Amino acid sequence: MRWSGRPGVALFLGVVLSFSGTPGSSSLDIPLEVEQLPTITAQSPNTMIAFPFDESYSMRCAAKGNPEPEFRWTKNGQEFDPDQDPRLLPPEDGSGTFIIPNNGNLSEFQGIYRCYASNKLGTAISEEIEFVVPHVPKFPKEKIDPIEVEEGQPVTLKCNPPKGIPPLQIYWMTIGLQHIEQDERVSIGLNGNLYFANALERDSRRDYCCFASFSRIRTIVQKTAMSLVVRNTGLKTDSAPGSGFANSILKSKPSLLSPPGVQTYTHLVKGQALMLECIAAGYPTPKVEWIRVGQGLPDRAIVENHGKVLHIPNVQQEDEGQYKCKAKNGHGEASHFFHVTVEEPPQWTTRPESQISMIGSDVLIKCVATGNPKPTISWRVNGLALNEVPAANRKVFDNKIILERANSSDSAVYQCEASNKHGTILANANIMIMNLPPVIVTEDSLQYSAVQGKTIVLHCKTFSSPPSVITWSKEDSADSVTGPRFFLHDNGSLEISAVEEGDMGEYSCIAKNREGSRAITAFLDIKEPTKIVDPPMDLRILVGTTAQFVCQAEFDRSFNHEMETYWLKDSVVIALNDTENMGYLVDDGILQIANVSYSDQGRYSCVVRSPVDQDIASAHLIVTDVPDAPEDLMLSELSGKSVKLKWIPGDDHNSSTTAFVIEFEESQREPGIWREAQRVPGSHTSALLKLHGHADYRFRVSGVNEVGQGRPSEPSESYKTPARAPDKNPENIKIEGHLPHEMDINWEPLAPIEHNGPGLEYKVSYRQQGTGDEDWQEHVVKRHSFIVKGTPTFVPYEIKIQARNHKGWAPEPRVIVGYSGEDFPSAAPDDVAVEVVNNTLVKVSWARVHKDKLHGRLGGYRVNWWRLRSLLASKKSHGEKHALTFPGDRSHALVPGLRPFSEYSLIVMAFNGRGNGPGSHPVTFRTPEGVPDQISVLRTMDIKKHSVSLSWSPPVEPNGVLTGYLLQYQLINDTEEVGPLVSVNVSDPDASKWLLPDLEAMSKYKFYLRACTRLGCGPATSEECATTPEATPTGTSSRNFSLASIHGGISTQGWFIGLMCAVALLTLILLIACFVNRNKGGKYSVKEKEDLHPDVESQGMNDDTFCEYSDNDEKPLKGSLHSTSGDMKPADSGDSLVDYGEEEAQFNEDGSFIGEYTGRKEKPSTENKANTQITA
Repeated sequence: MRWSGRPGVALFLGVVLSFSGTPGSSSLDIPLEVEQLPTITAQSPNTMIAFPFDESYSMRCAAKGNPEPEFRWTKNGQEFDPDQDPRLLPPEDGSGTFIIPNNGNLSEFQGIYRCYASNKLGTAISEEIEFVVPHVPKFPKEKIDPIEVEEGQPVTLKCNPPKGIPPLQIYWMTIGLQHIEQDERVSIGLNGNLYFANALERDSRRDYCCFASFSRIRTIVQKTAMSLVVRNTGLKTDSAPGSGFANSILKSKPSLLSPPGVQTYTHLVKGQALMLECIAAGYPTPKVEWIRVGQGLPDRAIVENHGKVLHIPNVQQEDEGQYKCKAKNGHGEASHFFHVTVEEPPQWTTRPESQISMIGSDVLIKCVATGNPKPTISWRVNGLALNEVPAANRKVFDNKIILERANSSDSAVYQCEASNKHGTILANANIMIMNLPPVIVTEDSLQYSAVQGKTIVLHCKTFSSPPSVITWSKEDSADSVTGPRFFLHDNGSLEISAVEEGDMGEYSCIAKNREGSRAITAFLDIKEPTKIVDPPMDLRILVGTTAQFVCQAEFDRSFNHEMETYWLKDSVVIALNDTENMGYLVDDGILQIANVSYSDQGRYSCVVRSPVDQDIASAHLIVTDVPDAPEDLMLSELSGKSVKLKWIPGDDHNSSTTAFVIEFEESQREPGIWREAQRVPGSHTSALLKLHGHADYRFRVSGVNEVGQGRPSEPSESYKTPARAPDKNPENIKIEGHLPHEMDINWEPLAPIEHNGPGLEYKVSYRQQGTGDEDWQEHVVKRHSFIVKGTPTFVPYEIKIQARNHKGWAPEPRVIVGYSGEDFPSAAPDDVAVEVVNNTLVKVSWARVHKDKLHGRLGGYRVNWWRLRSLLASKKSHGEKHALTFPGDRSHALVPGLRPFSEYSLIVMAFNGRGNGPGSHPVTFRTPEGVPDQISVLRTMDIKKHSVSLSWSPPVEPNGVLTGYLLQYQLINDTEEVGPLVSVNVSDPDASKWLLPDLEAMSKYKFYLRACTRLGCGPATSEECATTPEATPTGTSSRNFSLASIHGGISTQGWFIGLMCAVALLTLILLIACFVNRNKGGKYSVKEKEDLHPDVESQGMNDDTFCEYSDNDEKPLKGSLHSTSGDMKPADSGDSLVDYGEEEAQFNEDGSFIGEYTGRKEKPSTENKANTQITA
């Protein structure tokens, strides 16, 4: 069964009983239903400090037993009844605990307490609990006389701090709370005294104060201020040249201020910190060294306080030995020995154990402890000394007690106490002597559920004396369950591993001893495992978007209403009802995290839990974002022309920074506008930036990663560069000649920031090339253009432009070559000839115009042509003009898109940047015959049972002399198969009708008709109709027949005849209007003359277009004309390749089409009206 996570309630599978002890007791696992001795389960710590800021203090003592224990207390060895003191508060849980309120009289309760828990079987006692009421430490009020010392002599200021709760921290400060500075000469000792190895005159002051801080009671106390006077004797010495005045007493060898004597014996407890201190006097100030006699210092040893303290933390037994400090200066040395002994408080080696023994058996109670010094062992029984409770069968030794042939009356709580000077430890041992039949604590008839392949434990918690033998059987079988998958624990529980379906059923647990037997049953049910089948997947997601984790699971159907699902983030349960988790939404096993932030990153786990098992699946959420803004921008290596910018990258938010974008602001010219200066790789944290002169810069940096560009940093400090000459000259210089005797020079001006200083201007220098004149014509201008007048037509000039400002000139500019203005070509191409390639394509050739007649840079040649007439017509007319431009120096071109069987006229002209030259003499040529266009009209008439009449009109463009028609038809009833194609040749070119006999009745046919010339037949026109069950009236078309058949002779109705007449009249009026409109306009003779002799002065380059060409002259036109086969449509072989208008087409050198036709708009003739556009 599939489950997407609904809350449920887990099934409790079994009962596990455990009995825990406390320090100082050894607990037996005995059900409380059985009579037993008391056992201390909880007590207060061995030392309780009554801090003044606490409201109360709980003296805890809890115990268990059957019968229920009763409690009593002793204080300082005397009976103490808390119930008799109304100031003490009783417990609420029925234990022996009492509460001491902090009401100001705590000192009355200071002492050592012990708790006794008793029932009729015996008494257990707690360890001693010391209740300490600290007094507020105070320095005594005293008057301290000033301390006087000669300069160079040692001096000690004693603190003598009051006693209090450790830890104690000593500070020496002035009245103004300024710390006394410590160094090799001045230091605070471990005892709190302030030591001066040698006093100097500057040490004199009247406010040396010792402060003692007791952090546990939050108290700091101050000693009366002390005055120190250091006298200068003013004696001279000559021992050190150039030393001036000095005190002769300053020269002294080292002596020890602390510790006194030559050796010290130090005892401390294992685990404490060893602190050895040597503070030396002398001048110059001695230096202290530490050694360990016979071996090196421990690796953990630390030298502190300017070498005066040797600190070994957590001291161990191997740290024992002899240590030596040695103080040295140039006048001698002093040393001191420390004999370190590490001792230990008592610790159990063998703790006395609680035990149950049968009546008549011997009982051994053993108690062994170690420590340094060796601890002493003392025994008690039920809290009393052994001599107070004599027993004939009890034998006592140093570390053990033996009870011979014990009886039930020997049941008691034995206490063993081990003590040395560092502490005392106590252990209770419950010794129970009894015979008892089995008691099974586990509830009978428990239901257990397990998952196939997992492990299940069936409980059978038993208590008895002597111990019981436990056996398990299944389904009322007398045989015990056995096998490698079954394991019987010492406590009676049966563990079944790798559970199988066959393990389902009823089990019995039987406990037996010589006192009796007891049995319980348990039922085991096997469930399908819970399995997450659609786990959450790792996500990388942009901050601020929504993350979604899916978790779908399958589980046992019987748990349909008991399943539970929840989500963890980094192993912590997501509390969906918590206000801190408002961004989480769980619905149908999908966890959505809205408006993801960086704190949402982590490992998300879906937990699906049934009453018997669970499955977990995890995924990581990685939140990405643009990089944070870099920080700490710093400018360095400032040179006026460059600066080095450094920065500290911001957090990349789990997407590596790929680049840093450096931007600048120039506050003098463009304040507030930031422009990109440079980009550097994301691994860089600095960049060297080139700078312009006379600019006020600020910089900022932003990081870029795969998410995008982050926020920019805060701007750097400003840096203003000094003015200097321009670094560069103008670029993108353009030389143009709009008029024949002028030369226009234009250039891209320097950006304002490139001026590098005030007063920018440009020097324009030019000279005609090839004249031998080395002098430059120079002009200084402030604008970015200059016109040179009076130049020859189209001659080369050398030109250079140099920038300058008030600081000087830019580098020497480079020289470029340009030409002066052009004029129209003055000659037309000669020897124009036309070679007909096919019925739609001709090759035009000509003689090139001489370069002296071009008066400029040759742009190419333009071919203009127009259709005069179809060869079937006798009257000529001026058709629409077409033009093609062929760039470059060439002598031939291909002209495509012509009409077959037509007469054309053609001229060629050269052009340059100024415009077109004169046209050549017109050349007339004819195109050969082609196949006809598609028939425009095909109708079916006089449809009968076995025949159909067809009528048609000839093609608009026959493209040659018609020789007849090809008529084809076939049966196309509403099936996938069609009938054979039947062909009929109509040899009469003037025919417009044809009767097809011998057709099948009530059948559908499709007819195809093509017009033909000697070169072949054109594309087909088709029509469909169906024969009738009976003959239709003559002259009725197929469409009329269908309509009549549907409406049952509607055409014979009077209203229908009137409607048809009105439609016919309107159609006639529209046709007349169109005819009149198409025949408006003047004659063609003037237009034809203009095309033959174009006005060269009025022809500019505004309509010209230049393109590239391929190299193959005979290459067919790509993409401009359709096939000229019989499938060509009428519009596919028109006169031009473009719409009407003045567009021009361009061709490669071989004449292949790459552009548009061009030509002057004219009103086309009736002959050309339908065929003036073709799609290229």
